[in-house]
Amino acid sequence: MAVFQRFPNGRSRPRVAAALAVCLAGSLAACGGEKEADKAKQATAAPPPPAVLVAEVVRKTVPIYGEFVAQTDAKETVEIRARVQAYLEAQHFTEGTLVKKDQLLFTLDKREYESKLLQAKAELEGAMARLGKTEVDERRLKPLAERKAVPQQDYDNAAANLLAAKAGVSSAKAGVVDAELNLSYCTIRSPIAGLIGKRLVAPGNLVGKNEATLLDTVSSVDPMRVNATVSEAEYLKFSAQFAEKGAPASGSVLELILADGSVFPHKGKVVIVDRAVDVKTGTLSMVAEFPNPEGLLRPGQFGRLRAPIERVENAILVPKRAVQETQGAKSVLVVGADNMVALRTIRPGESVGQDLIVLDGVQPGERVIVDGIQKARPGSKVNPSAESASGAAPAKLEAKTEAAEAKPAAKAKAKGK
Repeated sequence: MAVFQRFPNGRSRPRVAAALAVCLAGSLAACGGEKEADKAKQATAAPPPPAVLVAEVVRKTVPIYGEFVAQTDAKETVEIRARVQAYLEAQHFTEGTLVKKDQLLFTLDKREYESKLLQAKAELEGAMARLGKTEVDERRLKPLAERKAVPQQDYDNAAANLLAAKAGVSSAKAGVVDAELNLSYCTIRSPIAGLIGKRLVAPGNLVGKNEATLLDTVSSVDPMRVNATVSEAEYLKFSAQFAEKGAPASGSVLELILADGSVFPHKGKVVIVDRAVDVKTGTLSMVAEFPNPEGLLRPGQFGRLRAPIERVENAILVPKRAVQETQGAKSVLVVGADNMVALRTIRPGESVGQDLIVLDGVQPGERVIVDGIQKARPGSKVNPSAESASGAAPAKLEAKTEAAEAKPAAKAKAKGK
């Protein structure tokens, strides 16, 4: 016979236990339902695949360029000097500007040389008068000497005086030419067309004393020459490339990279290759020539000369933007046909502009991520957009990204209501 312990309100212990069990089961069921609802909500709010920009791996024949340290140099540089001693009277140009050939640059005080020219002309006139007198004497004495009417010595003296007078005239003429030349040196003109620099002597100073005083320098600027040195191996590659084409190296198209990294807009060509390799450095000097109609290049500028040294047939190219480097290894993110991302380690080759030659790791036709790399993860799915030459793809990618971010927020807001 079972014994039931009753509580003061008349209820038995088994009934209370049963009631508690029912309540506990209901609570557990409610908790389980809430967890399942949370999971369903999270699955509904999962973000879409991230939008990325991809570029196709291509195969084509490309030139490999070499870059060499270079310095510009004027094709013609002329020093403007005072060749006679005089005071610098005036300057007739603006410093640092272009001057024309035969343009007046400086004038010197010419009064001294004008006086010397007058003196030389006077001496010439005197010599001409003496020559006339000796010619008359020689003509008068010649027939008398033939008839033995005068001593032969008198005629000989007259003939010698005639020769001396002729020499005197020649000397006087040379004196006039010299005086005229010195006078012309007082007017200094530019012998070439080009860019003139800062003057070195101001008007009012004495110049040309014991030396030809340097006044200024003029350098031609169009075309502009560029000096560079190449190694013997690079020279051989360079020459072999154009020998295959049947064109001389002097006809090659060169680029000049300026000190700020910009590329000079005009192409150049090799005009001089030195006759021998420097045995101390193993390099060969060459001179290139670039059109410079705008006058952007000036003598003495440093830059880099870029020249094609070889061609790579059927090279596999990927954009440099797609390449990542981790602990010395380079890799790219490849998007498959199912839009799944895979990490590929590549073996890089030479750089070609904005692209990189890949020796191993990818194949032509595959797609690599060039923008949105931070959002992509190997083994995950992405929403790719193809890169376009016009630059429209990045804008499209940004719109896709904004739309993808806006969708979860809109759904969450709708559920909250």
